[in-house]
Amino acid sequence: MRVAIAGAGAVGRSIARELIENGHEILLIDKDPRKVRPDRIPEASWLLADACEVANLEDTKLQDYEVVIGATGDDKVNLVISLLAKTEFSVRRVVARINHPANEWLFNESWGVDYAVSTPRVLAALVEEAVSVGDVVRLFTLREGEANLIEVTLPIGAPCAGTPVRDLDLPADSALVAIVRNSRVLIPTPDEPLEPGDELLFVALPEAEPAIRRSVCAA
Repeated sequence: MRVAIAGAGAVGRSIARELIENGHEILLIDKDPRKVRPDRIPEASWLLADACEVANLEDTKLQDYEVVIGATGDDKVNLVISLLAKTEFSVRRVVARINHPANEWLFNESWGVDYAVSTPRVLAALVEEAVSVGDVVRLFTLREGEANLIEVTLPIGAPCAGTPVRDLDLPADSALVAIVRNSRVLIPTPDEPLEPGDELLFVALPEAEPAIRRSVCAA
């Protein structure tokens, strides 16, 4: 898969390394000459250019890339890159980094963003996940469908402990997609019984989240 990353700072380079290890073809774009250092990641292609300029993106043939990532430290830049990628070059999937939580409401399909990643939100979710048992913790928002990836840790004494997955009374617009148990990831099967301490991962619409908590943890 061909992926263009706008922003060759620490975040952009980290993403590039991870994707290259997974066999993807990467282009890093940055207008700061100090950040364009091909020796840092020789397996990637590098471009010294302003990714907010349409002419530069035309030169890179951005329409040939399956994914564009706006990974700069400037939310305005990431939004402009996302909008250009989607509207001018019809890139199938656009991912954008959110640097400041106050700007999160802007990162949606109106600006060409398919998936938005908020570093503050992810960090907060990890903290909540570490200290919360029995609470719904929102880990990630899937922008295309407005669904969320959420986690619920099954508390000791939960009524559904020992209940097989098929008997969970889950609301519509929700699905149990994985169970993390004792450092193992389990794919839920109808006959799999739940155990206290299980971390249950759901994909659900926001309005379904309270009903999920009641179904899994209510007394």
